Amino acid sequence: MPKPYLVPLTEIRREQIVVNSRFIATLAPAFSIDEARAFMARVKKEFADASHNVPVYVIGGGNTVTEYFSDDGEPGGTSGKPALAVLRGSGLGDTVLVITRYFGGTLLGTGGLVKAYTESAQAVVNAVGRGRRVSVHLALLAIPYNLLERVRLAVARQRGEILGEDFAGDITLTIRLSVDMFEAFQKDLRELSAGRLQAEIVETSEMVMPI
Repeated sequence: MPKPYLVPLTEIRREQIVVNSRFIATLAPAFSIDEARAFMARVKKEFADASHNVPVYVIGGGNTVTEYFSDDGEPGGTSGKPALAVLRGSGLGDTVLVITRYFGGTLLGTGGLVKAYTESAQAVVNAVGRGRRVSVHLALLAIPYNLLERVRLAVARQRGEILGEDFAGDITLTIRLSVDMFEAFQKDLRELSAGRLQAEIVETSEMVMPI
């Protein structure tokens, strides 16, 4: 299983003015190249009248990544490449970024462009919330009423989440826990029920969990 890595929690946008040029950086999570391309197309359509829409993405994480950048008409190496360098240094994976520029009438020069695009990328990277993409189990668990509070505490202790509680003869809980914490949770159940309780895995999937 790939080692968990940091990903953005949400789409965010930051804006700055540099010598009358307007720079708008929009960053979002993207878990495939197709998702990244769709996001890039959406931002480009939103800012269709901009001078440049510079796209960058890093799909995957750790040692297994697919990277892309374009200068979108800016001088070579002045926009996409420095933005990609910021993403690389951030430790984020599964990330797409578009930096939109409205030219303000004053040339910034090569150094000025590199600085402006670098700072625009840093603004969104530093502001975005982070999570980890991890494997999780969705599980069902039937318990007697007298153990409800103790099971709730056990779920919380293993950083899980109770998605539903169905009250009938017993209480049936729908629980989501990371795969890494699941066996510890099962152990807690055995200890608090003298070995009678065990959660049943319904499905396994991936999700982003805040850190």
